Amino acid sequence: VGIKVRNETGSCLQAGDGCGHTVLSPRSGTVASRNYPGTYPNHTHCEWSLRVPQGHTLHLTFGDFDLEWSHDCRAGSLTVIDKSGVITLGPLCGQLAASSRNVSVKSSEVTVRFVSSTHRSGRGFLLSYSTSQHPDLISCLQRGSHFSSQQISAFCPGGCKDVVGEIWGHYEQGYRDTSVLCKAAVHAGVISDSQGGTINVTQQRGITLYESSFDNGILSKTGSLSDKRLVFSRVGDSPLVVTTYNASSLWEEEDRVGWPLEDRGVKGQGLSWTASVQDEQPWLELELWNRSSITGIITKGLPNMYIETYTLMYSKDRKIWKVYKDPASKEKKVFESYSDGHTVAFNTLLPPISARYLQLRPQRWHGRASAEVQVLGIPLPPIRPRSTGTGETPSLYSSLIFSLGSSQSLMLLVGVILGVALCLGCLFAGLLWRRRKKAVHMKKCCLDSGSESFNGKKLPYADSELIAYPLTRSVHDTLPNPPLNGGQKVGLTFRPELEEGYTVPFALNHYDTPGQLPEYAEPLPPEPEYATPFGEQCPDPSIPPQLDTLHPHSQRFQTVSGTQVERVLPGQPEYDCPAHRGLSNGYCTPAFNGTCPRKASVIYTEPQPLEPLLQHTYHEPL
Repeated sequence: VGIKVRNETGSCLQAGDGCGHTVLSPRSGTVASRNYPGTYPNHTHCEWSLRVPQGHTLHLTFGDFDLEWSHDCRAGSLTVIDKSGVITLGPLCGQLAASSRNVSVKSSEVTVRFVSSTHRSGRGFLLSYSTSQHPDLISCLQRGSHFSSQQISAFCPGGCKDVVGEIWGHYEQGYRDTSVLCKAAVHAGVISDSQGGTINVTQQRGITLYESSFDNGILSKTGSLSDKRLVFSRVGDSPLVVTTYNASSLWEEEDRVGWPLEDRGVKGQGLSWTASVQDEQPWLELELWNRSSITGIITKGLPNMYIETYTLMYSKDRKIWKVYKDPASKEKKVFESYSDGHTVAFNTLLPPISARYLQLRPQRWHGRASAEVQVLGIPLPPIRPRSTGTGETPSLYSSLIFSLGSSQSLMLLVGVILGVALCLGCLFAGLLWRRRKKAVHMKKCCLDSGSESFNGKKLPYADSELIAYPLTRSVHDTLPNPPLNGGQKVGLTFRPELEEGYTVPFALNHYDTPGQLPEYAEPLPPEPEYATPFGEQCPDPSIPPQLDTLHPHSQRFQTVSGTQVERVLPGQPEYDCPAHRGLSNGYCTPAFNGTCPRKASVIYTEPQPLEPLLQHTYHEPL
């Protein structure tokens, strides 16, 4: 029985009864003999028309070629003819060497003719093609172990999905290096099987165990340890949030089968749904948070209820719906979601679609149409505000609309309000703290500035000159304020800049100045004030000097000049105050006798007369 395949313009792309696996597209494709890699039948023929866009030429590569050899290729042959009818290659039979398997044709269209007669052996052939823009075209049978470089970049033709070849692992963990490259690329979702494409693979260190998975219609196997593993580069995607969904029907006992109803569509988790048993045309509609670039869909079924195949429809506004089609054939694409007990399936959308609403329509299912659905993709900026659609979805049964409950919306609103209130509270507390810190700083500055001397000049003090005064005084303290001096206040004078030739007088302290007169008055550092002890009163000449020994508590000090001076300790009888000199506050008014001689003191400096000050002279430089 002959088979004919025509393109959209009506041109015949494939004809004959000896045609095997065939995938043809304007970019690339793959053809094979019937029963490949088994022996092809006797007395069959097939013709394929391989075409690429105008302005490009064809590049052919044979993944395998094994036709039984005979004289003049009478048992079977393969011939390549260009569009003008000239034989470009062939007739070929027997086996081809590796160096002869890549062929470039200077034409944008050729016809591949295969005929067979009576023969006993031969696997047939596997041929792939692409445009001349991809000289790095590889066959569907090449494995990762065939490459020695760590980085692999090659062009895979379309149609490698159903070609014989094994793969181990999945996209997330990588593939065993003995896996066929192009089939693993389709499994990983890097390229589309209908069009092919360029792959970039990195060979990394192998792992102990490769897990099995069912992705993009290909079931990988569980593999053991290998030296290297193949890791494909793919654009990253993440789970998208499903806010609302509609369904043609809903099984009322759905919660008994183990689906987590409370987590549906929240935070990117899978959304679970099971149709009723009477629903003959089930569908599930998903609404995303905003318009996104959808790159893949993950479906998961139950052991006794699952979806085998489904189609997709998508929309941006829920008014105009489009069917997702294969990019090469332009026909409705059917996605596979079950294979040999594997109810979890991942399907990539190549190219991705831009939509906010998705409709999953099961075509075949087991038991009931049931699945946990997760949508993968990338949100598209800018994020538009949510809007409620007004369109209706046709169905044999009334639509059941499920959305997020009012309690969840209320919780979200309360959370937003609490968050704003917390932010405002933190801001207010920060302002108060800042103002309080500023006030404390200003108070500290005021205290520091108050301790400075005239004109803000701060004088250095010796440790012996510092006296601690209490900041506060108790109510029991009755000490009177010190009497104010009644002298005339004289304005301050400041030292002028030194003139050339001026000699600075040498001074040990502010009381020791040359000529008994400082050149200019300067503020003196505060010194402790001492009360004149009563011991400085004139001694009574009637008391003999031997009575000094009656004072065992007195101590004598040796002055600089060698004179001994007595210091009377507290509690001695010299400090007893007469009754007529005592004051109400406990002080005793001292009695001074200007005629009595005074002893020289090392503690107090005697006032100096004013006349010698006028005789001070200045030294001119020599």
